[in-house]
Amino acid sequence: MLREYLLLPLLAAYSAAYTITVAKSGGNVTSNLQYGAMEEEINHGGEGGLYAELIRNRAFQGSELYPSNLDGWSAVGESTLTLQNLSAPLSSALPTSVKVEGSGTIGFTNMGFWGIDVQPQKYTGSFYVKGSYSGSFKASLQSSTGKTLASVEITSKSVSSKWVQHDFTLTPTTTASNVNNTFSLTFDASQASSGSLDFNLISLFPPTWNNRPNGLRKDLMQALSDFGPKFLRFPGGNNLEGETIDTRWKWNETIGPLTERPGRPTTWGYEETGGMGLVEYMEWCDDLSMEPILAIWSGLALNEDVVPEADLDIYVEDALNELEFLTGSVDTEYGALRAKYGHPDPWTINYVEVGNEDNDSGGLSTYTAYRFAAFNDAIAAKHPNIQVLASTIDMTLPGSTGGDYHQYDVPDNFVSEFDMWDSYTDAHPILLGEIAALEYNNGVGLDWSDYTASLYPWWIGSVAEAVFLLGAERNADKIIGATYAPFFMNLDSYEWSPTFLAFDSKTGSVTKSTSYYVYTLFNHNHMTNTLPATSADAFGPLYYVSGLDNKTNSHIWKGAVYNSTADVPVSLKFESIGQGTTADLTILTAPDAYSMNEVGEANIVNTKTTIIKAGKSGVFSFSLPNLSVAVLTTN
Repeated sequence: MLREYLLLPLLAAYSAAYTITVAKSGGNVTSNLQYGAMEEEINHGGEGGLYAELIRNRAFQGSELYPSNLDGWSAVGESTLTLQNLSAPLSSALPTSVKVEGSGTIGFTNMGFWGIDVQPQKYTGSFYVKGSYSGSFKASLQSSTGKTLASVEITSKSVSSKWVQHDFTLTPTTTASNVNNTFSLTFDASQASSGSLDFNLISLFPPTWNNRPNGLRKDLMQALSDFGPKFLRFPGGNNLEGETIDTRWKWNETIGPLTERPGRPTTWGYEETGGMGLVEYMEWCDDLSMEPILAIWSGLALNEDVVPEADLDIYVEDALNELEFLTGSVDTEYGALRAKYGHPDPWTINYVEVGNEDNDSGGLSTYTAYRFAAFNDAIAAKHPNIQVLASTIDMTLPGSTGGDYHQYDVPDNFVSEFDMWDSYTDAHPILLGEIAALEYNNGVGLDWSDYTASLYPWWIGSVAEAVFLLGAERNADKIIGATYAPFFMNLDSYEWSPTFLAFDSKTGSVTKSTSYYVYTLFNHNHMTNTLPATSADAFGPLYYVSGLDNKTNSHIWKGAVYNSTADVPVSLKFESIGQGTTADLTILTAPDAYSMNEVGEANIVNTKTTIIKAGKSGVFSFSLPNLSVAVLTTN
């Protein structure tokens, strides 16, 4: 495939200025269009990524698909590690523990998720142990060379009759030279009455965002905070559906103490712990002031198994119970359970999406026949203020429901869809739930059966996404919001690229993609109303939208130049702006069309902001280079 291939109709030369006049009033209210985030595991985007737990396979959780194992663990000294299911396990949710036996100083070491980053900060940890032991435990962080980076002695409270939790803290004083570090827990076998002890749920956390217990990784959350997402759609995509009906995401198995969360096999090739559950998602929304868009399971699994209509009631009831858990008063059964788990005040849910991509996996016929209606009718009856969204627009949307549109494509095709929402006359609101350019231009488009995705978003793809988003903003009275998807890519283990943010196990390794800079620029310049713009010049190679932020009384113009053979001059006049008015003009560019931001490398997106002044008749004059994205805001 030739990266340089461009569709000829999208190539344009331009030398005369685009003359654009923006009216004083008119347009549409656009306060609904927000830019947000979509959570999707995509193989360790959550576990080993956003979820800050450092211990891999901390509770030896397993399933028929991924049986319990000792992945991530190794024995210390002459120890023997044996997985077993005791008659009195830690809990029914966590039935498998590890028996550690041997002589002398014995124990186990954990490699973490592709290493453990060690910084001079406080790490909090805990473990459960069963067995009579009169000595002390030693928890430590060690480098690959055997150097102890931090250690602590923990006096044993262990007894033979029950599981006992032990808490500890580790405080390294220096930064490790790399992430090739491990966590170890050891004890003196001679002081254990049987010469062995049983362990489970061994955990270690660095400082988390907002100091949340069981919380999220700070550098990833900081990158999200800088972007300023206005909503979060969760649990994202295929992570909700599950490979089978039984392995779907079950909200009630992700709440409460960690000892009560059994985990599940994900659709991305591993068992997840359930540690990042429903409450953690809501706290994530709280911490970043995001509107939650709650996805509920719709009766379809990825293996194309569908719940028959006669059996669907229990799953509808489960969705209503989840909503009661989130929004019900403490006088309700599930609202009381939420209060028990530390959140007496109910959350507000304004949006619920039924399923994920139910137009795929052979599910559309049953979705339109009975599945969507069953969930929609039940939610509308109990929660009439909730906006229900279908997971597709490939259907007739009933009543006031909305739909979710997903688009992955090549850059040229995104540009060709700039005006697709102009002709959308349906009154039903749309969420652009997953948007991304995946593959280089090829003259055809994206073929899911045979395509080669870029590892990272690249500049021409990001500019094309900008053009598509400008078209959405022009019609933002119809669009709820838009998000790039997927959001996270763990370079140590991933099955999908490109993504919005890439990272590895090193703190501070988070790389903001080229698309991140486009979305952030648009997101930080929100229009509450569009304003009609007229021009004798047709769209292409310049695409744009004009509007107003009535909170700041700023006039806003957003534009992008895609595949011009020369710089594009612009003469922009707002009818309500006079001569001498100043404006901030921010222009994003990159070295070339295929530049991308890579982990460990410098940011290639050039952001330049200048102050320009309106000349005669209030006209702003400026020029935009090829493959640029720009925002002008009046002061």
